[in-house]
Amino acid sequence: MKNSKHPEQVDLLPYIGKWLILAILVAILAGTASALFLFSLEWATAWREAHAWVIWLLPLAGFAVGWIYHRLGKDVEAGNNLIIDEIHDPKKVIPLRMAPLVLGGTVISHLFGASVGREGTAVQMGSALADQLTHLFRMDQQKRRLLIMAGMSAGFASVFGTPLAGAIFGLEVLAIGRMRYDAILPCFVAAIVADQVGLLWGIHHTHYAVSSIPEITAWGLLATLVAGVAFGLAGMLFANATHALSDFGKKHVRYAPLRPLIGGAVVAVAVWAIGTHRYIGLGIPTIVEAFQQQLPPWDFAGKMAFTITSLGAGFKGGEVTPLFYIGATLGNALAPLLHLPFSTLAAIGFVAVFAGAANTPIASTVMAIELFGPAIGPYAAIACVVSYLFSGHTGIYRAQRVGHAKHHRHVPEGMKLGEISVYRKELRKKPKHEQAIH
Repeated sequence: MKNSKHPEQVDLLPYIGKWLILAILVAILAGTASALFLFSLEWATAWREAHAWVIWLLPLAGFAVGWIYHRLGKDVEAGNNLIIDEIHDPKKVIPLRMAPLVLGGTVISHLFGASVGREGTAVQMGSALADQLTHLFRMDQQKRRLLIMAGMSAGFASVFGTPLAGAIFGLEVLAIGRMRYDAILPCFVAAIVADQVGLLWGIHHTHYAVSSIPEITAWGLLATLVAGVAFGLAGMLFANATHALSDFGKKHVRYAPLRPLIGGAVVAVAVWAIGTHRYIGLGIPTIVEAFQQQLPPWDFAGKMAFTITSLGAGFKGGEVTPLFYIGATLGNALAPLLHLPFSTLAAIGFVAVFAGAANTPIASTVMAIELFGPAIGPYAAIACVVSYLFSGHTGIYRAQRVGHAKHHRHVPEGMKLGEISVYRKELRKKPKHEQAIH
């Protein structure tokens, strides 16, 4: 071990200085990209709402995005899963074209009426832009991991206006039950600064008003626990159904651009059949309504069906904002049954379904506090943790690893979530005594 004449804290100063500079550079890139993306998204949403007929062009838009990715983006099509894989097992710098491809693909998806989110786009842009600094500063693989994680945190924080949740998301999302503390400085600095960069560009985030949060009581905690079970099962259903539809499409429709064409046709016909545009796009107005009044109890199922179809067919965007919609409207539907205020359970569901689907209970709890205030914290924490447990070893990110199993049922550490179902099928084929060993 190398001896030093200086105290440990003095030797730490160059490290802190280097990562402050790098994290701020990442934040400027990611925050600026998110601002451009959010402005584009706002324009696309407004134009689509003013021209409702454009939904009939969604199949052609899907084919166009699919064709572009088929020709130019095969090596970046995995999106967030590619980023997670590169952090766990670094191989090559993420191609810069990931950023413009996912930006354009997401804006087109929203312009023509797909039901997709926005976090995936921001995280991919932030990570891809951050990784371009690898060659510039001649960084080794270990430092490159931290740089990409900072890009993830910066993208998430700047697109939602939640810097602390964004920082923790970058640390927590990589592996179930394990966080990467070696990246804590760059992730927090990048997330906080990226959020401020977005605000300097003029970004305004939606305000969700929680009208009342009840005092903590035994019933309130029990009701929150029951709701957390429902939120976790909803997150699990969403993740499994999206992956299943994607796998089905890849198996039966070999030419990739045809999948979003077919999915777009299904979405367009469904919108026409039910006579409402309520379940396409981001759905922010409906989320806001969930905090204010009782909504139809099937809203969460409608949004889930449209989003599973859109993402499973290959449209670009993200899962998180649709998960916010599903959670808020499911919470709204459960509120009368559990005798809790609409706004309280909508706020809890907003973050808890996401916690279960993404396996990020800590980031989700912090997000609740940032968005709705500290009084929601105890309720959100219980719901997010229970949702995380009840969603099982599934999730929206197949490249996510198992750092520590959620419960006693054995799942090998380091295994990807996308590999667990195959592992369990193989395990069931073995004799009972061999299953017991595993």
